[in-house]
Amino acid sequence: MDSATLLARITDYASRPNPYPLYGELREAGPVVPQADGSYLIGTYHHIAALLHDPRMSADPRTRGEATHKPPFLRLDDPEHHRLRTLAMRPFGPPHSPGRVDGMRGEIDRITRELLEPFEAGRQIDIVDDFAYPLPVTVICRLLGVPHEDEPLFRAWSDALVAAADVRPGEDTAEPDKAGDQARMEMGGYLLNLAEQRRGKPGDDMLSAFANEPDPALRLTDEELAETAVLLLIAGHETTVNLITNGALTLLRQPEQLDRLRREPELLPRAVEELLRYEPPVHMRERIPHADIDIAGTPVPAGASVVLVLASGNRDPMRFRDPDRFDPARPDNQHLGFGSGIHACYGGPLARVEAYAALGALLPHLGSARLVEDPPPYRQNAMLRGPRHLPIHL
Repeated sequence: MDSATLLARITDYASRPNPYPLYGELREAGPVVPQADGSYLIGTYHHIAALLHDPRMSADPRTRGEATHKPPFLRLDDPEHHRLRTLAMRPFGPPHSPGRVDGMRGEIDRITRELLEPFEAGRQIDIVDDFAYPLPVTVICRLLGVPHEDEPLFRAWSDALVAAADVRPGEDTAEPDKAGDQARMEMGGYLLNLAEQRRGKPGDDMLSAFANEPDPALRLTDEELAETAVLLLIAGHETTVNLITNGALTLLRQPEQLDRLRREPELLPRAVEELLRYEPPVHMRERIPHADIDIAGTPVPAGASVVLVLASGNRDPMRFRDPDRFDPARPDNQHLGFGSGIHACYGGPLARVEAYAALGALLPHLGSARLVEDPPPYRQNAMLRGPRHLPIHL
């Protein structure tokens, strides 16, 4: 087929259950594959890794005049990205809050056990709705300080924001963009109001830390606080839902590896890293050149959309031996599952802890479980790829 249609074919919903043959086609056509819509696809590991570290490549959609509002720090460039990411990290991780994630382990284990209580032999359950979604949502809401009774508010907001961020070549994006802007405004307003309630009355949560920062030089503006809190809540659960669900699906499809992990649970941390390579929660990222550049001999104009297909790089045989095989003991596994460079996933450490807890607790239940349908129904989103439901019979 014409390589100029690859992005359209990859993002076609019919490809969602198995985009990997298309990624193989991309690597064969690459390393840089111009598309009919004017974008450029990159699918080889070493070129993706290099571009994620290239200061000539922008993450900011305003580079080509697309956005009117200031994006969250995930879509900003340095130095502004570094400033906001550093301020957001202060109540979350090292060096200022080194015990935040580690201190959540007991709570994560407790939530996991509670969610698994209904998992009894003979029942049919949905891994997504009954487990993989509520676990990280509950955890990130606890971290931010969102009341438990308000957690259901976030699903519709989150769905709208994720849909607006998807890669959709050739489609009219006016409606999803409008819905995403509305969801961002409503969620940001809600979270900012919660933070305001904590001013002068801090609790042990991140919104309290943001609202009560004593140093004016380290204080987020109201707009920055709202954008950062929205980003943390969305990013804090969306990728983890996919990681847990894709992990369960992979193990159910490969019972010999499931049995191995049940016999050798010490392999679980390496198995999670292999899942981040083999079935990553994020399949692609967009970058925009600040100026005309040359990528591997292909001229790419300033402002063009350069789509880095991380999931293709993770299956690149030039980087990984036998890349289409799931190997929970794989050595030298420097995958792109959480990105790389200055925009490497902020919440990666928390996602790993949640995945260890979730998959470790699921292992005893999966041994005699069977998939109700394979492939399961997938989410519409091509960038954040994962099953929308994963029904299994215990």
